[in-house]
Amino acid sequence: MPNNQNVSPAASAEARAHYSPRLCNEDLAPTRHQSWGWYNIFSFWMSDVHSMGGYVVAASFFTLGLASWQVLLCLLAGICIVQICANLVAKPSQMAGVPYAVICRQAFGVFGANIPAIIRGLIAFAWYGIQTYLAANALMLVSLKFWPALAPMTQSAWLGLSQLGWICFGIMWFAQAMVFWHGMNAIKRFIDVAGPAVYVVMVALAGWIVYKTGFEGISLTLASKSLSGSEQAWQMLTATALVVSYFSGPLLNFGDFSRYGKSMSDIRRGNRWGLPFNFLLFSVVTVVIVSGTQSLFGRMITDPIETVSLVGSDVAVAIGLLTMIIATIGINIVANFVSPAFDFSNCSPQRISFRTGGMIAAVGSVLLTPWNLFQSPELIHYTLDVLGAFIGPLFGILLCDFYLIKGGKVSVDDLFNATPAGQYWYRGGFNPKAIAALVPAVLIGLTLSFIPSLHAIANFSWFIGAALSAGCYRWIAREERLVSTTAYAGKVAVEK
Repeated sequence: MPNNQNVSPAASAEARAHYSPRLCNEDLAPTRHQSWGWYNIFSFWMSDVHSMGGYVVAASFFTLGLASWQVLLCLLAGICIVQICANLVAKPSQMAGVPYAVICRQAFGVFGANIPAIIRGLIAFAWYGIQTYLAANALMLVSLKFWPALAPMTQSAWLGLSQLGWICFGIMWFAQAMVFWHGMNAIKRFIDVAGPAVYVVMVALAGWIVYKTGFEGISLTLASKSLSGSEQAWQMLTATALVVSYFSGPLLNFGDFSRYGKSMSDIRRGNRWGLPFNFLLFSVVTVVIVSGTQSLFGRMITDPIETVSLVGSDVAVAIGLLTMIIATIGINIVANFVSPAFDFSNCSPQRISFRTGGMIAAVGSVLLTPWNLFQSPELIHYTLDVLGAFIGPLFGILLCDFYLIKGGKVSVDDLFNATPAGQYWYRGGFNPKAIAALVPAVLIGLTLSFIPSLHAIANFSWFIGAALSAGCYRWIAREERLVSTTAYAGKVAVEK
């Protein structure tokens, strides 16, 4: 249960009975079981970090012309920023015990929160399809390794996938749906295993490369281009920004999981071990593998699936690729299944359950064919820019409202009050000030992304969007800040 100041458990239960059915169902109501410890949070980030998508993004930084040591530095700088932001995002949801879609009602209004919920749900369409495609590609390689007769099924393509590709995609799609269908406890157990499992494979792969090339084959000065000092500095800033953009989805989603945290102390500890410390090893392994492929195969290979497939032993290839599949399923479920499930359920709590909301995202991912957005390093960076243009402003408004406008307080009962008497009713259930801050920030970010001459700046779309939206909202809602500090009636969530 969230820790409600001056509210007994019986009083809280009575309050939940009076929550508006237009705003509440069993999945959206404040959780009764905040049982996640620091290791569960640590495992959550392990599943996010140790995925094929994360590896591809990290390895793609070599195409910017950076040396190995510079790539490593950028990865660590970016993940430290993510850690700070994760702690900030976690607090309101952990205090109130509610998912992101519900805590957004504080800033956007009880019905206005559907705007960021739908935006985030649509973004999940893209990422769900991308991660499922990466897992399906690994499964296809395993299939071809053991059943070469399937090769003719890869000759023709429809909507970007071959016949065998569609079959493997369907298998991965169904497997993820089955894990999700069994609920949050099953998801919790799955991610506790998925993250550590891929650790073993990546470390083993790095060890195999070092064994084949020797330590002299691992170069920390390897770069694909020759850049001047100023160009290197700019590309390092760009790479750091792209790290944050890659994690911006799980970062915004983090409240969906921090709501289950026992305390903010546990969450901060889990974030500390799951992000900078965990990411340090991941970054070192990534740099060793990518730079080692240059020495071993005569070219840099940024796709971990291709690298694993070049290992001599069929059994080793199968084990490695199947483990990567498991890890990718883990990140897909936590980042792109759970969160849109809450988002779409928030739009119509009585008609759309948590399970139904997740399946909407899963079906939408197929219709969008988002694997076409992840076919090259340039497209990866472009995709991250566009996603950052949407996610950054949502992040900025959420934190500005909670910390600067509402003074770090949440009136939990008012999050489920669909009457003008509610604290977050604003104007017809919508907060025009939050919407007014959101729209221009998103439009500016998209403009930067779609104008070629401004594309270099677009790499910072997440930062620009977060800063613009937060600054704009802080100014527009400046008078509301004075009122909010005294407007609570006593049923206020506080940090444990």
